[in-house]
Amino acid sequence: MHELQITERILEIVLKHAQAAHAKNVISIRLTIGELSDLENEWVEKYFAHLSKGTIAEKALLQIDRTPIALQCDACRCTLRVDKNAIPDATCPNCACERFSLVSGREYRIEDIRVI
Repeated sequence: MHELQITERILEIVLKHAQAAHAKNVISIRLTIGELSDLENEWVEKYFAHLSKGTIAEKALLQIDRTPIALQCDACRCTLRVDKNAIPDATCPNCACERFSLVSGREYRIEDIRVI
């Protein structure tokens, strides 16, 4: 259910920026959501459609891009992309270290808002 709260916040930000630009309509919104995020595209889209009714963003196209998971080796600083299921078994290809810091994969952000 946290998709509802996050989608509300996304809509607030979009409307704030659209109004500051004196926009009449929001045409599209491009979001980036990390692969490790708990956010489900389907629910974000459904909540956005419901929450945006009666606003200038009501008919906006919501595009969601997924950011791959990237880890950085704590020993040699090598960065590697991994699948969600491979994280527990990840080993650095350069130094065989098994300790990593997350570089990307949990984020969500508004990348672009198109208005008229």
